[in-house]
Amino acid sequence: MENTNAIKAIDNILENLDKTGINTTTLIDDIKALRVFALEEEIPLVVKVLRLTYEHIESFGNFFIPIPQDEPIEEDTDEDISDENSPVESLKYLISLTRNLNNKSNISDLREYKELLMSY
Repeated sequence: MENTNAIKAIDNILENLDKTGINTTTLIDDIKALRVFALEEEIPLVVKVLRLTYEHIESFGNFFIPIPQDEPIEEDTDEDISDENSPVESLKYLISLTRNLNNKSNISDLREYKELLMSY
């Protein structure tokens, strides 16, 4: 996103996720506030993904969507991968994608998050 206040909101969400994890009390309001910036900038994909994200968190009290994978993961890989797919890490990744929408892989991953959220 281009708006400096949107970037600050993204940074704030990421910082809070690092400090407190998925604290639904503030997190949902923060994501809703970020969504307003996406509405103002007329970015429908981000608007939809953020809405689906906070609705998912409201419904389940956590974020159960894994980070989209570029390549299939082999089953005998390191245990660090499970940490990458923790709810906090996945949500941090999703939120960070909204920072640079000129990156085609970010758009692709946001589309994949949208599909995963809609089918959950």
